[in-house]
Amino acid sequence: MALRKAWIRALPRLQAPPEWGIEPVPVEARRLGFLDYAVLWGDLGVGLLVMAAGALLVPGLGLPQALLAILLGTLLGNLLLAATGYIGSRTGAPTMVLLRPSLGRWGSFLPTALNVLQLIGWGAFEIIVMAQAADLISRRFLGFSNYPFWAVLFGLWCTLMAIGGPLVVVRQWLEKFAVWLVLLTTLWLTIHLATTYDLGAAWRRPGTGEMPFWLAVDLVAAMPISWMPLVADYNRFARRPGPAFWGTYIGYLIANVWFYALGALLLLTAQTGQLVEAIGALAIGWIALPIILVDETDNAFADIYSAAVSLQNIWPRVRQALFATLIGGICLILALTIPLTQYENFLLLIGTAFVPLFGVLVADYFVLRRSYTEEDLYRPAPVRPEGLIAWAFGVATYQALTCLAPSVGATFPTFLVSFLLYLGIAQARRWLLRPRSATP
Repeated sequence: MALRKAWIRALPRLQAPPEWGIEPVPVEARRLGFLDYAVLWGDLGVGLLVMAAGALLVPGLGLPQALLAILLGTLLGNLLLAATGYIGSRTGAPTMVLLRPSLGRWGSFLPTALNVLQLIGWGAFEIIVMAQAADLISRRFLGFSNYPFWAVLFGLWCTLMAIGGPLVVVRQWLEKFAVWLVLLTTLWLTIHLATTYDLGAAWRRPGTGEMPFWLAVDLVAAMPISWMPLVADYNRFARRPGPAFWGTYIGYLIANVWFYALGALLLLTAQTGQLVEAIGALAIGWIALPIILVDETDNAFADIYSAAVSLQNIWPRVRQALFATLIGGICLILALTIPLTQYENFLLLIGTAFVPLFGVLVADYFVLRRSYTEEDLYRPAPVRPEGLIAWAFGVATYQALTCLAPSVGATFPTFLVSFLLYLGIAQARRWLLRPRSATP
């Protein structure tokens, strides 16, 4: 007995964490504040994939235009991200449950399925990038090359983090270790770029014109928007909604702008078209790269954890840990069998599905209802056609603008279309269903 107690005290984090499924997180378990969310979302905004997305903007745009697109896309996309997180902080419910009042319980199953698919895709992408970079490092310095080994290693670690849950990951991993390592590494990369290369020449170099400015804004906004289906899964643990909103907004804003800009600068200044090689070509770049890789694990953790939480919207009685294990295994299998291609199209596909969806959510919560009750969230109508209609029109609008008028941009026109259409249909439905006074 004494040995068992000593073991539990020595390794407390190996015990199964509590799960609340899709039910509101109890008030006593809502422990995260402004700093916690600034660290969490700042850390989730960091990564090789963000830098790779920044590299997509150049040389199609010149550096001044690319930086303006990065700033504008982040400011606007971040507002949608933090607003959705605010709803999660107010209700204590995960994101997919927040869609039930506007789409209906069964209606929320469709975005749930799409979200799980995109999270599996993101999780596989993250494992691929981490495994490829780790394999490149080990081949260069150790003479050891085994991509499947690294993929399995990263896949298992990220799945264990997902089983541990956000309270453990934020307080025990990100705040104590990961965020400080990546902050120092990012500062070093930035200073080295500024002092080694002629940034003035990069600034004056004109773009080739292949990337329309507003399409670039869409690509930047797609990154914070890609987190919108996940944000309430973490912000439901907030002590107070206001600090969580600002922690989310500021943390992700700094990280997204910084790493998109680093990706664009690295591609313009390095003599290679590959991002990993560009980092490695810097002085002690091969030391910085493993640190970025270690921090990248939190992105894959978030993908796997939120996919598990989303599935509980459909099957609430299945344990989160079981879903996390299943999703982690699928991500690993995909990482072992599918190459990393068509990243730009993947980002635009995310915008197609989720920008109009959250236009509906914002209209329903902030304009029509102003708050959600447990009746709204857990005993809604099976289907609410006004939400599904507005969402479908929004998706069609996004696709039409992307294909026919990419220079206009699709993200924010689409958001407004779904937002206004939902309000119009909902108000018309209320008017048609309101009781009529009897005529004498």
